Amino acid sequence: MSSFYSKKDLFFQLFEHLEVENLNRYPYFKDHHQENFEMVLDAAEQIAQKSLYPLLTEMDRKEPILENGKIKIHPRMKAIIRQFGKDGWINATFPYEEGGQQLPWSIHLAAGYILQAANYSASVFPFLTTGAANLIRTFGNDELIKRFTPSMYSGEWQGTMALTEPDAGSSLSDITTTAYPTSTKGEYRIKGQKIYISCGDHDACENVIHLMLARIEGAPAGTKGISLFVVPKIIPETSLPNDVLTEGLYHKMGYKGAPIAHLMIGSNEGALGYLVGEENHGLRYMFQMMNEARIGVGMNAVAIAQAAFQASLAYAKERPQGRKLTEKDLSKPQVPIIQHADVKRMLLLQKCVTEGSLALLLYCSKLMDESTHESEEINKKQKHALLELLTPIAKSYPSEMGLQSTSAAVQILGGAGYTQDFPVEQYYREARIHPIHEGTTGIHGLDLLGRKIFLNDGLGWKMLHQHIEDDLSTYQGPEDIRNQFEKGWNLAQNAAASLLQKAQEGPEIFLADATLFLELCGIISVGWMWIRQASLSSMNMKKENADTAFYYGKIETARYFMEYEIPKISALSQRLHSTSYPTLDMRDYWF
Repeated sequence: MSSFYSKKDLFFQLFEHLEVENLNRYPYFKDHHQENFEMVLDAAEQIAQKSLYPLLTEMDRKEPILENGKIKIHPRMKAIIRQFGKDGWINATFPYEEGGQQLPWSIHLAAGYILQAANYSASVFPFLTTGAANLIRTFGNDELIKRFTPSMYSGEWQGTMALTEPDAGSSLSDITTTAYPTSTKGEYRIKGQKIYISCGDHDACENVIHLMLARIEGAPAGTKGISLFVVPKIIPETSLPNDVLTEGLYHKMGYKGAPIAHLMIGSNEGALGYLVGEENHGLRYMFQMMNEARIGVGMNAVAIAQAAFQASLAYAKERPQGRKLTEKDLSKPQVPIIQHADVKRMLLLQKCVTEGSLALLLYCSKLMDESTHESEEINKKQKHALLELLTPIAKSYPSEMGLQSTSAAVQILGGAGYTQDFPVEQYYREARIHPIHEGTTGIHGLDLLGRKIFLNDGLGWKMLHQHIEDDLSTYQGPEDIRNQFEKGWNLAQNAAASLLQKAQEGPEIFLADATLFLELCGIISVGWMWIRQASLSSMNMKKENADTAFYYGKIETARYFMEYEIPKISALSQRLHSTSYPTLDMRDYWF
């Protein structure tokens, strides 16, 4: 039995709720079935238990150091990264002819969830390489693919995503890193700097391959002039350094085991970079990785929150404190704190956030598998539109609410939770990064309301409405759960309609509360996942030899969500209907 995630819940989500084994109806996945999916997940758990979880605290206490321009990380990470390469995790979703296993992304993401819950810092190294290699194999020419991907797949080389600059964080249109053409086609000399580059340098791999955004000299201003380059730290054929210098190492409040580097590119003659795809199409290419990464960040967040939940749940079952409020006899033994209503409230908050978020993220990952391999054009378009709409929600809700959930874990442990004697303080520090990286919550609010809701004439929103209504029409759980959700759903639809009418008043007013609209959509989306789980649990518990305790727990957690979380929609709806805008009217000098 794992101490950092619930295998029973993960398998429920995959094989009862989403029936991912049916993905083998697509030719790409035809060789897969539930049994080998379970074997993949069991293999992930073995790595997590034996290699990652034992290093959780040690990697936090002994963070990377920068010596003589080189970042040194935990010495056991080299063997772990190689194991991921040897066992085929890095290219598992890629085609057979590329050495992959044609594994569904949903199963790969679920395996990642197990690894992240065990040790978030250790888990990021191989999957960053997966994303970088996928960009090369998708958009690069044959020469780039043959030159760089084999050693990335094996874990010998690290892959990164190098976007951010000191004066261009979320505003990628302002990047200044510049690529200068050489006499060799497709080869450039690159000068600039990049900051906050995850695994941007370390001594566990022989080379670091940066997928870097830069602007070719003379390119158009803004995002239209951004290109994508492969920029290795070491030139493969010569083993010579490539003018990519590690200028600094950031010391973070959490997630300490994975280094975050400040890179200077081209301080001398210029670093060699190799164009991926066409000039000025770099941002479009990078968004493939970024969209996958955003679902991945949501999964990172829920994995950490789940680990904190498991830790606080175990503590609450064992820690005696006080007696029932009706018990006046002090000679009676104290009861475990899990018997107190307020502790149950905090445990239910964690359970509803983590299991609801996991359901939404796996739902999105299945949509990605389906929309990628669907042959029927209308279905493909509809699934993709729904995925596009849900992506900022599935990144942001687990990130924001995962932080609150992990805070509740600390609170359950009380003073002990604030010490390093228990892991929840580490989980709380590590959870804080997720509302920031791969786009802040505010950026995703603007993306959802300013862009995603309008794509394809609002097809994504229409599909969300259709799927929610379909699930409500077939719902077979307790009526009070459906009734509470429907109240919130109706308020949310009215708020959305009112907000969309404000679009004609200009972007400042229309987007002023985009983050609140994102929050509202997060509550509705996760509430929808709880409607599905409550209905399925009600049906399944009637089966012979059903695990009724598990299903009762699902139903009561759904009820908690409807009673404690759905009512928040009322306040959000009231705000979104309002015509008062203190955030716009406030002057900076009034602060």
